[in-house]
Amino acid sequence: MENVSGYLMKYTNLVTGWQYRFFVLNNEAGLLEYFVNEQSRGQKPRGTLHLACAVISPSDEDSHTFTVNAVSGEQYKLRGTDAKERQHWVSRLQLCAQHHTEAIGKNNPPLKSRSFSMASQGSGSSPGSQRRASQNVSSFFNVGHHKMPATAKRFQALQPDHLVEVRERMSQADGQHRDLIRCIETLPSSGHITSLDQDLLMLKATSMATMNCLNDCFHILQLQQVAQQKSSFPAGATIEWLEEKIPLPDHFKNGSAHQSFAEHSGSEGTRQEQSVLQSSELITEPEEINPDEETEDTFDDKEDDLGAVEEQRSVILHLLSQLKLGMDLTRVVLPTFILEKRSLLEMYADFMSHPELFIAITNGATPEERMICFVEYYLTSFHEGRKGAIAKKPYNPIIGETFHCSWRVAKDKVPPCKLSDASSQSSLQRPAASEELESEPQSDCYTVRFIAEQVSHHPPVSGFYAECAERKMCVNAHIWTKSKFMGMSIGVSMIGEGLLCVSEHGEEYTFTLPCAYARSILTVPWVELGGKVNINCAKSGYSAGITFHTKPFYGGKLHRVTAEVKHNSTNTVVCRVQGEWNGVLEFTYSNGETKTVDLTKLPVTRKRVRPLEKQGAFESRRLWKHVTESLREGDIDKATEHKRMLEERQRTEERHRLETETQWHTKYFLREGEGWVYHKPLWKNTGTST
Repeated sequence: MENVSGYLMKYTNLVTGWQYRFFVLNNEAGLLEYFVNEQSRGQKPRGTLHLACAVISPSDEDSHTFTVNAVSGEQYKLRGTDAKERQHWVSRLQLCAQHHTEAIGKNNPPLKSRSFSMASQGSGSSPGSQRRASQNVSSFFNVGHHKMPATAKRFQALQPDHLVEVRERMSQADGQHRDLIRCIETLPSSGHITSLDQDLLMLKATSMATMNCLNDCFHILQLQQVAQQKSSFPAGATIEWLEEKIPLPDHFKNGSAHQSFAEHSGSEGTRQEQSVLQSSELITEPEEINPDEETEDTFDDKEDDLGAVEEQRSVILHLLSQLKLGMDLTRVVLPTFILEKRSLLEMYADFMSHPELFIAITNGATPEERMICFVEYYLTSFHEGRKGAIAKKPYNPIIGETFHCSWRVAKDKVPPCKLSDASSQSSLQRPAASEELESEPQSDCYTVRFIAEQVSHHPPVSGFYAECAERKMCVNAHIWTKSKFMGMSIGVSMIGEGLLCVSEHGEEYTFTLPCAYARSILTVPWVELGGKVNINCAKSGYSAGITFHTKPFYGGKLHRVTAEVKHNSTNTVVCRVQGEWNGVLEFTYSNGETKTVDLTKLPVTRKRVRPLEKQGAFESRRLWKHVTESLREGDIDKATEHKRMLEERQRTEERHRLETETQWHTKYFLREGEGWVYHKPLWKNTGTST
């Protein structure tokens, strides 16, 4: 890799502002150096950062700023002249950091785990449980062999342990940390000084973060010592990783320690074995769900606030104490008390809360109208996915989990897709009439069916499919959610692609999804969408570009979205859209006419689901039943325990499949290339359908 040099703006606390500095990226040495200007390049650099193990992160403040966080704790906040220059520097710095980080790993290779592996813990393992081995400094590793000869044992005894004093100090520090936590927890919940005092919560979070950091450092020292001694071990000697002898709490809820899984291992051993046997129940023929068995959903789980301000701070401070900038959150378990009362698979179903707009796509008389109708449906599908102003996270689906539902839409309630028809606006803003639909004959209603399945655990991939057989239209999509900690925000990328098939017109529309951000996680978190998505129909030659605008650091509006619908061959814009994806959208057509859609007044059609007693064991609502009930009752401890048992069962079954080399078989979706497709899509039956 060639060295990179050039001017960047650097933020400095000395004069509290931005200053131009000349930066040089030395790829061979893995250093980022800067000088006052290019002419002083031959002199000693004003500053130097080692890039090995460094984290380079684009800032969400604007499109020009990024940060370089060295392993030493030093940070450079830099800014390019534009987004292109920022991307150039970020890419080169990340490549250099990755190269030198891997070089360190090759010089100090990690030991292969025999009975303990952080990677094998899965997404259900908490940061606390991932560090159990390093926290148990007294029993972290052992050198031995099943039949180690006496000479080998004598050799082992002669090995010097230079970390004895460090281990003792770490044990003392861990004891003091426990005493501190215990003292804070035993304080009263009311009075002058309480267990929820902001300063005490900050102290507890800081203490926990410090211990985690020290344990990680001690872990590295131990690996280096073992690597140095490994070459001197007698033939046949192995390194064994042992389980902890003194269990540590997995996480704290406002100061309340929960029991670790080790305390339940005896009582749940048979339960785990049974769950492994029960996993065979998943590998069955797909079940055909009869929509007539489904009834209108009566649950109204609008998400409330997180509670008192002190309790919110406790949640956030505990979470931040375990995260690092740029950290992948795929394998991090968030505290139970910031979860929504539903699975992610059910959240995807809420994108179909306006099924009449979905069906209306086929009403378009021309390809142009159908593309505009699809854009209208797409832009109105996001607001109902949020159940409250507070950003909360749905349950991570268990592999093999499914969710079924349907909607019934009266045929006369589907709006006509005519660009000049002003009556369509009024028809969209009618009051919901679910009781009226129940009394109408089924033949007067369209039925939209929905099925979702968690098809992969690592990476976490969900597949979902919806169809309206009467209108010969269906949509198939697969989504891989990837989360990242960004300092004051948590970003979630929706990786994947969707396909809408309108068989009546022989058209296929491909589309992508925006990123989601949980902002202001130190105060009251809220959700923002961001990024560009594309919709394209190859047959008709029409496409749409949609941009979800994130709020600028200073000024600007929230939840802004803009879109353009184009005819590709002529590059003519036939429709423009602007507004808010959770507010008012304004459509402006090429003939000068406009149309306004107020999402706050759009009627929401309730989905229809089967009663719990008729659902399968791995259908979302029945699978998460006890967690949801505990959250409704406000019993966080009980909800956490039920959630932990589900996640532990998933990990146990995954280990069983690895040991027996058993391949996972999905139920409703089949792997095709890089995506997942429903096993009986409507487009396969259109030739025989009437």
